[in-house]
Amino acid sequence: MTPTPAPELDRAVQTLADNRRRWAALPVRARLDLLRACAAATFGTAADSVRAGCEAKGLDFDSPASAEEWLGGPVAVLRNLRLLAASLRDIDTLGRPRLRPDAIRRRPDGQVVVDVFPASLADRLLFAGFREEVWMEPGVTAESLADTMAVAYRPDADREGGVALVLGAGNVASIGPMDVLYKLFVENRVAILKMNPVNDYLGPFVERALAPLVAEGVLRIAYGGAGEGGHLAHHALVDEVHLTGSDTVHDAIVWGASPDEQTRNRRNGTPVLRKRITSELGCVTPVIVVPGRWSPRELAFQAENVATMVALNASCNCNAAKTILTWRGWPQRQAFVDAVAAALAALPSRKAYYPGSAARFDLFLGAHPEAVKLGAAGPDTLPWTTIFGVDPAATGDPVFTREAWCPIIAESPLEAQDAVDFLDQAVRFSNDHLWGTLSGVVIAHPQTVARLGDRFERALADLRYGTIGVNHWAALSFVLAVAPWGAYPGHTLDAIGSGIGVVHNTRMFARPQKSVLRGPFVTTPKAPWFVGHRASHRVARRLAGFEARPSLWRIPGIAAAAVTG
Repeated sequence: MTPTPAPELDRAVQTLADNRRRWAALPVRARLDLLRACAAATFGTAADSVRAGCEAKGLDFDSPASAEEWLGGPVAVLRNLRLLAASLRDIDTLGRPRLRPDAIRRRPDGQVVVDVFPASLADRLLFAGFREEVWMEPGVTAESLADTMAVAYRPDADREGGVALVLGAGNVASIGPMDVLYKLFVENRVAILKMNPVNDYLGPFVERALAPLVAEGVLRIAYGGAGEGGHLAHHALVDEVHLTGSDTVHDAIVWGASPDEQTRNRRNGTPVLRKRITSELGCVTPVIVVPGRWSPRELAFQAENVATMVALNASCNCNAAKTILTWRGWPQRQAFVDAVAAALAALPSRKAYYPGSAARFDLFLGAHPEAVKLGAAGPDTLPWTTIFGVDPAATGDPVFTREAWCPIIAESPLEAQDAVDFLDQAVRFSNDHLWGTLSGVVIAHPQTVARLGDRFERALADLRYGTIGVNHWAALSFVLAVAPWGAYPGHTLDAIGSGIGVVHNTRMFARPQKSVLRGPFVTTPKAPWFVGHRASHRVARRLAGFEARPSLWRIPGIAAAAVTG
C-alpha cells in the first residue's frame, strides 16, 4: 500500500482528537448499535479478506490450510465484537459485565480466580470439556472485584478520552482490529491503526469491516513503515501507543533508533517517547510435557497437538511452541519427540512469507548443525526442522533466548528424580531461562494431574506467563477473546520482555494477572484447529457464520463438519 502522506496523517489525528470527548461520553446503546453494524460489515468482508491472506501466505483458499486465516481473522474479530456487545448490554443494566455468582472463587493462598468460559450453552456445545479462568493480581478481593471491572464506564470515569496509536502486527489478520476494539470499547480511546507493511494489503478490508467506526470519526487507518509510525507516535495530539511486534521495535520507539542512543537514554533515564505505551511482544513459548503413562492414541494426539502449535502460520506466531521441556528419564520421551517430528514431516513446507524468517532460520541452524530438516527448502519455503536434545545447561542458547519466528522446534530434556521434581524444575527453567512471559503450555495426563494434586496447581501458580494452556495451545485463548491477552505483569519500559498491558479482555478486568485455559487430554472429534483436520476450513467458515449471527440451530452444521476431520 502507498504510505499515507504526513498531511493526511495529521488530518486523521486531528479528526480523532476532535471526536475524543464525544466518544468518551457516547451512551452504551449507541455503542451497541456500532458493534452490531461492525459485525455485519466484518462478516460481509470475511471471505475476501481470508482469500487475500491465503494468497499472500501461499495457501489454497479451498483447502483445510485456509482455516488458520479464518480462525485467526474474521472468526476471532466477530467473536470479539459479539462478546463486547454482551458486556455492554450488562453494563447498560448492571453497570458492569455480568458474572455468574459461582464464577468467583479463591485459591488456597487467597488469590481471586474468575471462571469466564464457558459462559453459555453454545460455548459448552462448541468447546466441550474446555474451560478458562482469569487469576487476579494479589490484592484484588472477591468483594472489590466489581470495582476493577469496566472502569471506563463508571460514573466517575474520565470523560476527556484520548487518541491512541495502534501499531498493527504483520502476521495475524485479527490482531490490529482487535487491538483497536480494545482501545475503543474497553479503554475509551479513539484510535488510528497503522497497518504493518507485511500485511497492509488487509487494510482496505479492515476499513470495510469497521466502516461504522470510521464513519463515526473515531477510527482511522494509515499505511507506511517506521517513518509514518514515528510521525504518529510523536504527534502532539496522540496520547498513547499500543504495539504488537518485537522488543527491538519497542525499544527503538521508546529509547531511540540506534543502540548507542538507546544505551545513553537508558543510562540517563530519558526515553524519547514519554507517552503511555502498551505492548505485546512475543515469547519463547515453552511446552512442558509432564511424564505419565500414555496410550498410543494419547501420544499421537498430543504429538499432533504440539505440531499444530509449531506449524500454524508458518510458525510466525508470538505464541508458537518453541521449546519442549521433557524429563530425560521418561520412558516415552523418545517416542513422543519422534511422533512430533513425524507429524511435522507429514506437512508440506510453508512459504517463508515473513521478512527475516530465512535469516532467523540460518541463525538457529548455525548454532545447531545437528538440527534435522524434515524436508527440503524451496525457492521461497523453509522445511520444518527439529533441534532435539538441547543441553539445558546451555542457558544462553538461542533456542532459549530468541523467538525463532521460523519453522523450528527445539526440545530440552531435564534431569529429575520423578514427575514432581521434573515439574518443579520445568517451572523454574521456564521462568528463569526462557525469554518472555506471554504464553506457555503444560501437557499432563488426567491421572498424572490427580496424582500430583496440589503440586500441579502450585506449578500453574508459579509459572510467570500471561496465558497458560493446559493440554492445549494457549492460542485458543487468543481466539476465544474473553480473557485478557498479554504478558505476565511486571515488565518495565527498561526491561520490556513480552510487553506491558493486555488486550481482548471482554469482561473488562482492570487487574488481571494471568489466564489459565484447560482442555481435555484428547478431544473427540479432533479439534478443528489441528493441522491434520481434513475439514477445518468448513468448520471455520461455519464458525464465522455463527459468530456473526449466533443461533443454536447453527451448531449441528458446525459439528457435522467437525466430525469429518
